[in-house]
Amino acid sequence: MSKIKNTFSLAGSSWSVLKADKALLVLPLLSGIASIIVALSFLFPLFLTGGTTEDPTPLTYVVLFAMYIALAFVTIFFNTALVSGAYQRLRGGDPTLASALGGAAAKLGSILPWAIASATVSVLLQLIQERGGAAGRGVAGAAGLAWSMVTFLVVPVFVIEDIGVVAAVKRSGALFKQTWGENVTARVGFGLVGFLLALPALLFVVAGFALGSIGAGIGISLAVVWVIAVTMVMAALSSIFQTALYLHATEQSQPGGYFEPAQFQQAFTPKAAATP
Repeated sequence: MSKIKNTFSLAGSSWSVLKADKALLVLPLLSGIASIIVALSFLFPLFLTGGTTEDPTPLTYVVLFAMYIALAFVTIFFNTALVSGAYQRLRGGDPTLASALGGAAAKLGSILPWAIASATVSVLLQLIQERGGAAGRGVAGAAGLAWSMVTFLVVPVFVIEDIGVVAAVKRSGALFKQTWGENVTARVGFGLVGFLLALPALLFVVAGFALGSIGAGIGISLAVVWVIAVTMVMAALSSIFQTALYLHATEQSQPGGYFEPAQFQQAFTPKAAATP
């Protein structure tokens, strides 16, 4: 119970940073718009391959993989911009939308290879899940969780330390072992926060249907807008949290005065040493 309470405390501290830089909220919105544009741009190339999802050709797989990389690139680019902006704020700066995007643009040399690596891992895990039966789904799920935990700090690492992707993955893994051990309570807690914040969308839908067909349309529209807003906020809070966690892990500092060391110590219990 105390760890769940501490998660809300971490989310509150991240929210304090976001309130100081509301422009960061625009970045998840831009990421969503850019992702839709990229996905739509691949519809015609997929049509030209002559394959379908039921009967794909080798060229269809090539185009789909290219789309995976493009979508991963967009997501990582804007996540990098969020981390860049959050880092500026936590270091006492006053970031703007332009400075955050500029920070991401300066890291294109790391973003592209990380997008390729992320897309490749995602495709491999999906293939294992689809073709491995129940065992494959279990293996893919476990491997995906391990990968996400080990690489959680990759973006803050290559943004702040200015190192290559391979080195950033190794560094992220080392920081995970050093600081988190096997405790991922805070990440689960952030998911819980997002779920609770999204619940009012259900109320909008129920209330709308209770008012008739017109009310149902209005309720569904409000629910969609609410979920999009919650998704934007949680994406921004997650990037701020990643950046603050990196600073705590590497410097044991109080990032920007918004966070307290005790918050991280309660959220992430170091892995206990083996008993001889």
